[in-house]
Amino acid sequence: MGLRVLWIISHEGGENASIRFSRRFPTVEHRARSLSGSSYVAVPEDSLILQPLLTELGISSSNKSYVAQRDDCIYRPRSPALELRLDGEKTLWPVLNISQGSLILACLPLVDVPSETRPPLSSLLSVSQGLTLLAGLQTFLLGSGGKPYGDGLISRLEMLPSALLQVCPLGTPLDVPLVGVPTTPAVPIPAGTQKQPAWKTGLHRGRAMVNVAVTETVRSMQYGNQSRQDLWDVYGTVTCKCEVEGVLPNVTVTLSLPPNGSPLQDILVHPCVTSLDSSILTSSSVDNLDGSAFSGPYKFPFSPPLEPFRLCSYTSQVPVPPILGLYQLKEEDNQLRLTASLKLHETVKNNFEYCEAHLPLFNRNQMGGADVKVSFGQVDVSKEKNLLVWALGQKFPKSREVSLEAKINFSGQSPGPCDPLCTGLTAYIKLHFKVPDMTLSGCSVDQHSVQVYSSSKPRIATSRELLCKEYYIWNSTGAAPVSGAQMTT
Repeated sequence: MGLRVLWIISHEGGENASIRFSRRFPTVEHRARSLSGSSYVAVPEDSLILQPLLTELGISSSNKSYVAQRDDCIYRPRSPALELRLDGEKTLWPVLNISQGSLILACLPLVDVPSETRPPLSSLLSVSQGLTLLAGLQTFLLGSGGKPYGDGLISRLEMLPSALLQVCPLGTPLDVPLVGVPTTPAVPIPAGTQKQPAWKTGLHRGRAMVNVAVTETVRSMQYGNQSRQDLWDVYGTVTCKCEVEGVLPNVTVTLSLPPNGSPLQDILVHPCVTSLDSSILTSSSVDNLDGSAFSGPYKFPFSPPLEPFRLCSYTSQVPVPPILGLYQLKEEDNQLRLTASLKLHETVKNNFEYCEAHLPLFNRNQMGGADVKVSFGQVDVSKEKNLLVWALGQKFPKSREVSLEAKINFSGQSPGPCDPLCTGLTAYIKLHFKVPDMTLSGCSVDQHSVQVYSSSKPRIATSRELLCKEYYIWNSTGAAPVSGAQMTT
């Protein structure tokens, strides 16, 4: 295992980009050449790397907002690992990167698998090593909440060569889990016999506490038309903040599902996780289309960093979206007639922190008059923005169905907002909602299942919530963008 090359790049909004630091490791590159054989791709000079990397990250100064090799729906991004396309058909994979403001840290780890395969990132130790090193270097260069510029950054960049000799000699990162390391024993090792790793900059002192939060996000594209297939997907993250005494305290978090829950798939874990069941790593939404995915329990033993971190992320294939909608918009007598209906699925908890439906109307003059009737909730009409905001509050009615009817004319003298996509009868409803204490997959963390091996007993808090993002209901009587592929995260 090791790193072939490391880059630190700065830019100003995609312009004036420059490589502030680079370091190549010839011994690791020699191993890469031996492992790859005829499929070996050499790392180009720094001057040839900069533009492809910025383009892949979408921050290039190029006027092209759409790049087919990056944005076409047949390509599935696997952040934070990029496939860097060079001249011809040659590619570098996986190029790892993390960014903060105008500073980009990137590296190319040595991967001991054939170049034609793309195994799950979480199964590659070198990926975990690379991300751990980048995160540590980010803290070293910027400090806690630091800014990616100024004299402080310049002085730390000057110190970086000597620092790399300590934490990454000959391209091999130190203080990361090794292959085959057994699960940490339940009896903690005395802190005095443990070496503090380089990535852990301090120790916690004071009251012990562990906070675990599960957040699921649902996206949806609904068309209300039998000729177009509705799409939706769900992805989740588990974030932790562990304030526990000790050099390397041991914590185990267990995710569980109800009997009718949707299995977790495409699981990626933080580098601090020490061991995993192989069934967790191999559960993929692409390979398990027959519904035979591993259904838990999902145990994650780890030694936490001091700062809040994302323990893992996952996807889940739920059978239905939480809110089903129908939207119809027609032009009648120089005015628009709108009808909309929303139905909350019976499996979703009827207890929202907030729930709103936004109905924007583009490429017309400003609204002159609006006659709006709703069966439930309140509507705010913004004539300047040509926008209806339908506030549904914290609960749907007992029927779990609501409807809206409106007649709108656009007799204003000034033009309203424009959107090149929403011309003619192409229009949408965009939902915004948050449901506390619920996930669509059923995933949860019982505070009694959180195990902490430390000298003091911590207070444990767990929570979960459901959010929506890019949740659209398109007008069924007009054209709408349609994707033939599954929505990806």
